[in-house]
Amino acid sequence: MPKFSWHTDAVPAGLAVRQVYGFLFVPDGRLLIRVDGSKHTLPGGRPEPGEIAYADILRRESMEEVTVDIHEPHYLGYQCVDDGISPYAQVRMAAVISRVHPGAPDPDSGRTYRRLLVHPSKAGDLLAWGETGYLQATAAAEAAVEVLGLPSDSLPPSGDLPIGTA
Repeated sequence: MPKFSWHTDAVPAGLAVRQVYGFLFVPDGRLLIRVDGSKHTLPGGRPEPGEIAYADILRRESMEEVTVDIHEPHYLGYQCVDDGISPYAQVRMAAVISRVHPGAPDPDSGRTYRRLLVHPSKAGDLLAWGETGYLQATAAAEAAVEVLGLPSDSLPPSGDLPIGTA
């Protein structure tokens, strides 16, 4: 079984980045969760050949999977996945959504994912990534306020709303 660890420093040279995922916020501070059936996750995915910049990967994946444009992403850190064969990194970033487009099928899977806006405090439970997931969600919520300038005290108390469900 793979072992997961969360790191807030840069990805070490030589450690392959296999995924880039984003904690994407709307201006009132709620977080977008991608919903696929009963599974909740963040928008993101694998780098395509020739892609190096994490921000570019996240922008492309955000448009493909949940059809949103984002402002400049902020690097949060990476999750190291040690599968016992060849460890790799899963980069995590945070960004503000600048525009929401109508839902459309993901070009890779052909599926149109539902989008759910939630209070950031619910991310750890919904993502179900264990302890490292809670650490990532906490880092994202802190960055949303401290770096992205989102409100910390004006969030709606429940505020779980689907956006553009297909």
